[in-house]
Amino acid sequence: MANQSTETGRLAPPRSNETGSSGEPGKNLPRHIAIIMDGNGRWAASRGLPRTAGHKAGAETFRRIATYCKNIGVKYLTVYAFSTENWKRSETEVSAIMALLKKYLLEAVDTMERDHIRLHFFGDMTPIAPELRALARETDEITEHLSKDDFQANVCLNYGGRDEILRAARRFAADCAAGERRVEELDEALFSEYLDSAGIPDPELIIRPSGEQRLSNFLLWQCAYSEFYYTDTFWPDFDEAELDRAIAAYQSRDRRFGGVKK
Repeated sequence: MANQSTETGRLAPPRSNETGSSGEPGKNLPRHIAIIMDGNGRWAASRGLPRTAGHKAGAETFRRIATYCKNIGVKYLTVYAFSTENWKRSETEVSAIMALLKKYLLEAVDTMERDHIRLHFFGDMTPIAPELRALARETDEITEHLSKDDFQANVCLNYGGRDEILRAARRFAADCAAGERRVEELDEALFSEYLDSAGIPDPELIIRPSGEQRLSNFLLWQCAYSEFYYTDTFWPDFDEAELDRAIAAYQSRDRRFGGVKK
């Protein structure tokens, strides 16, 4: 069962240093952390602010947490930024989210090589505005020139776990129809190559802020053996200390895979 912390500070360990997370530096640090960035709207409502203010604060939290993950030695951070269901929100809110993403991408293009940060997108980019798609392609091109050892942030945009699996199945079926693959070749490893996360290890730790305790269609294939951590803290208030608590909880667990301890 996943540990749950609250804003009162339960499970709070000592703060970390640059060589690793709480407790023993560098001990059993997750290589890949995934976060459902939830609670922006409720954070804003609790302060009498428009939901757009919550998304702006959440964007700054993402920037800060990504930098912290890089500094402590995490290699991959995947965040749920905009789901396939989020199009149902108001036009004002969707436009605000896309404007924040555009601002982030424009800044990222200028800093990725300097900061050695790779940026990759999960999701169906077809419905995204052409200007944003072009910026996403530009970041992909920069990423290709960076070292595979550099920190990588994956942004899930117009993403849903079921949709990802369907798109992967269609791509495999198309390859079979073209004679490039045979049905009997398909196994878990090969299917993973058709996913948005191809070439990226599955997340060891998935974090959900805001008090909700569900996956909400996030990384359904990749989470098969992930550890889960839930906190009541809204995403805009999620800080380095909260991440330390999540990592400390992960480090304290006796992870088993099909009954085999690893």
